[in-house]
Amino acid sequence: MENLLPSEIVELATKVVEQNRAAGRQISVAESCTGGLVAAALTEVPGSSDVFDCGFTTYSNGAKQNMLGVSGDLLETFGAVSIAVAWEMAQGALAASGCDVAVAITGVAGPGGGSEKKPVGTVVFAKAEKGKSVEEVVADRKNFGEEKSRADIRFQAVLVALELLLPADSA
Repeated sequence: MENLLPSEIVELATKVVEQNRAAGRQISVAESCTGGLVAAALTEVPGSSDVFDCGFTTYSNGAKQNMLGVSGDLLETFGAVSIAVAWEMAQGALAASGCDVAVAITGVAGPGGGSEKKPVGTVVFAKAEKGKSVEEVVADRKNFGEEKSRADIRFQAVLVALELLLPADSA
């Protein structure tokens, strides 16, 4: 076995590592529904330690609060799968790591846990960058589809998160 993860993920992770190395950027991730898969993808790449500093796998709301400083009020008001929480996760990862960029992922991978407003397949992403103002929020909510499997949803979420980690001038 050459790689643990699918080639599409490893190829994109390789691009992320190479382009962030060229840009002199350090990166971190805050993951919920992907359970560390983005960090695993990055560390699949030889030399990733040049750019990848750390990952926070904050599956529970308590972990989001304790490790990343996500507000309990935000969690209660908007829920864990929200742009507000993903943004705080990204900001918390950026602050805790001291990196140049952090991406956060939170969502409903299923097969259960969905609701009318946040069906299975809903995943929210946010990116925080050192030196960028709060007005420059990069956040997005995607619905990969209730009919998709848990694996399909997580696979798509990893690809989106890796894309967000590409330097803006090279994406």
